[in-house]
Amino acid sequence: MQYKLFSLMLPMLLTCYAGSLAHAQTAVPAGEPTNADEAAAKKAAEARELNAKFAAWKATLPEKQQAWETVLESNLGNFYLPLYQKDKIKTPPTPTAWDYLEDDAKLPRVLLIGDSVSRGYTLATRAALKGKANVHRAPENCGPTANGLKKLDIWLGEGKWDVIHFNFGIHDRATPNEEYLSRLKQIVERLKKTGAKVVWATTTPIPPDTKDGPQATESIEEKNRIALELMKSEGVAIDDLNAFILPQLGTVQNPKDVHFTAQGYELLGGQVAQSVLGVINSK
Repeated sequence: MQYKLFSLMLPMLLTCYAGSLAHAQTAVPAGEPTNADEAAAKKAAEARELNAKFAAWKATLPEKQQAWETVLESNLGNFYLPLYQKDKIKTPPTPTAWDYLEDDAKLPRVLLIGDSVSRGYTLATRAALKGKANVHRAPENCGPTANGLKKLDIWLGEGKWDVIHFNFGIHDRATPNEEYLSRLKQIVERLKKTGAKVVWATTTPIPPDTKDGPQATESIEEKNRIALELMKSEGVAIDDLNAFILPQLGTVQNPKDVHFTAQGYELLGGQVAQSVLGVINSK
């Protein structure tokens, strides 16, 4: 009798167990959002908390540095700003390419303008030129030439620059060549008006196996050719980062990506430093 009863109940028990197991496997961990609205609310709450912590950190800074942080907040954008804020509220803060720099009045002032590759080698350049130059960078990922024309006055600020090292290319890979040349000419004219020694950096290679395919590789090669002809005609110094890094590309560039490993950025930063020193020391 007991055996017969157990036999009748077994399928039910197995069904209940399977249901419980499935629920355990699919249940959302406590505190995690269960739908899009909850996910958006959680993200917004995290952003408010980050902004509050950053504002508290910012309030402890000297007035000049607070002004610089305000410039960054207005220009870094939704991608870079939260990353920067998280680095700054750490104890101790993590060094970044956009850190406020108190100039040594005895040293020349250098401005780096460029995209995320330029951002990547900024700290290495700054370290290589320690005691030799004050190395600043523009307060954003500078993007394409179209953005450069809009933002140059913000990037240049009010101080005097001795050297401006700049690049536009990766974000212009889809820009028609005529437009690229026209915009680049206008940028060169504006930079020359600062009285600084201007250095053009060729765009580092785009591997043919990136998501944009071989056409992006060919586009950058063509953009570099156009830019080099312009810079030579304008008497602008050239830092050929493309030729410098190309022989080492297989070991220092991330797979299927335009960006570099830490070693790659160290190498690029050292090359940029040498290029900057070369124009500083030139007569």
